[in-house]
Amino acid sequence: MLNVFTLVNGRLVQEEIDSADALVQVRPVWVDLESPTADEKAWVDARFGIAIPDDIVDDDLEESARFYEEDNGELHIRSDFLIDDDVTPRNVRAAFILYRQVLFSVHAEDLPVFRLLRLRARRIPALIEDAKDVLLKLYDADAEYSADALEGIYDALEAVGAGVLKQDVDDKAAGAALAAIAKEEDLNGRIRRNVMDIRRAVSFMMRSRMLNAEQFEEARQILRDIDSLDSHTAFLFDKINFLLDATVGFININQNKIIKIFSVASVALLPPTLIASLYGMNFRYMPELEWRFGYPFSIAVMLASVAVPIFYFRRKGWLR
Repeated sequence: MLNVFTLVNGRLVQEEIDSADALVQVRPVWVDLESPTADEKAWVDARFGIAIPDDIVDDDLEESARFYEEDNGELHIRSDFLIDDDVTPRNVRAAFILYRQVLFSVHAEDLPVFRLLRLRARRIPALIEDAKDVLLKLYDADAEYSADALEGIYDALEAVGAGVLKQDVDDKAAGAALAAIAKEEDLNGRIRRNVMDIRRAVSFMMRSRMLNAEQFEEARQILRDIDSLDSHTAFLFDKINFLLDATVGFININQNKIIKIFSVASVALLPPTLIASLYGMNFRYMPELEWRFGYPFSIAVMLASVAVPIFYFRRKGWLR
């Protein structure tokens, strides 16, 4: 999909492009390619003289290939953007090429940050002045999107904590809590990675001296926002570890209760077993046959031997 945006009175306006001729007639500031076809890449190459390689968004690129500048002035930046959905939160690679005052972006999926920027740029006048503003605003929106995702983690962990710490936790509830904790830990780690990637990209833009004074100050503000997110992710990791330890502790308590039942049963049944063994094996004549009260007496003794340890355990509170 080829999305072309031009600046009209300080607002981004999306142009309908369905052929190479239509692309020639516009002067865009941003060309967004989502899973581009071979024809769309050919249109971009013919119009702007820039070739889009097939492996531009591959995940196996070396770290040195994520930020660099070509001899012809092409500035290449590759960044990961967060997608926080209910099914599979993930980081999606996006490639940027800044060439001749036009920003080219390539990605395989529709990214929420890109939709957010398009919505803002249509509604807020003078938000964007050139292609570098588009790139900075994308990273700014990505930082805000990460902050919103962190707030969602706070809410989810609060719900998990209410279930784990304020009621009796059985194995089913503990299993559900562990699943929820694992999901939020994975999302928090992805946010941490996303924040680190934003910092690297913005720092590269500042070092390359491609920004004017106003844009440079905006980049510094983005870095300050990212620094504030780092402390939140660290706090969430600590909270996740606490809830994980608490949930595992309740699981161990439930298992100990089961083991305690078997321990009490084995101790309580040991005396009558011993009495039955002695009563039936160490007499010349079997008392239950030679004595009319043999059976009742043996049963009474065995019941008494069971009642004594159970009464003792109950006094100690071990049966609770």
